Amino acid sequence: MKKAIFYHAGCPVCVEAEGMVAQAIDRNQYALEVVHFAQHPGRVAEAEAAGVKSVPALLLDNQVFHINFGASMADVKKAS
Repeated sequence: MKKAIFYHAGCPVCVEAEGMVAQAIDRNQYALEVVHFAQHPGRVAEAEAAGVKSVPALLLDNQVFHINFGASMADVKKAS
């Protein structure tokens, strides 16, 4: 099964996008992992290495999809 990672910072834009992604993604094709940076600040570097520039963002098959705009990664790092 392929892996999908949804990165977010807990802002209203991120939380709304998380709900939509969780409903929309085909769980028969993707195992979805949600990473909330306030709960997992150690994962910020991982997200940046994958190409995440802002959150919310979805990583599918090693390709980053930036969804709307909630916060830049610089803002995420300040909050961590």
